[in-house]
Amino acid sequence: MNFFLAKYADHTYAAMRIVVGLLFLWHGTQKLFGFPAPAPEAPALVIYVAGGIELVGGVLVALGFFTSWAAFLCSGLMAAAYWMAHGTQALFPLLNGGELAALYCFVFLFLSAKGSGIWSVDAARGA
Repeated sequence: MNFFLAKYADHTYAAMRIVVGLLFLWHGTQKLFGFPAPAPEAPALVIYVAGGIELVGGVLVALGFFTSWAAFLCSGLMAAAYWMAHGTQALFPLLNGGELAALYCFVFLFLSAKGSGIWSVDAARGA
């Protein structure tokens, strides 16, 4: 069956990559700069390491620059965040508050496997 949006698959993938990157970088700005909301309580190491990866990784993914590597790093960060902060609380993500971390983990894993796609710095430079 040919779905009516199939011809726009590359465009919707690029839009998803851009939006996911932008959403992720805001988590980094929150941790590092307290913007747009104060950072949650966490050890300084978590704030600076996770915040840095979220900020830089989010920018790289949104721009489509070294997307596979940046997304793979972000995926690993979210897997670690899930198990460190949520996975020990309850089995199901709905119960332990880890849905967002799990979702980011697998979206970034998909992005790392598929690459930048169109509307990206990588595509513009032929990488």
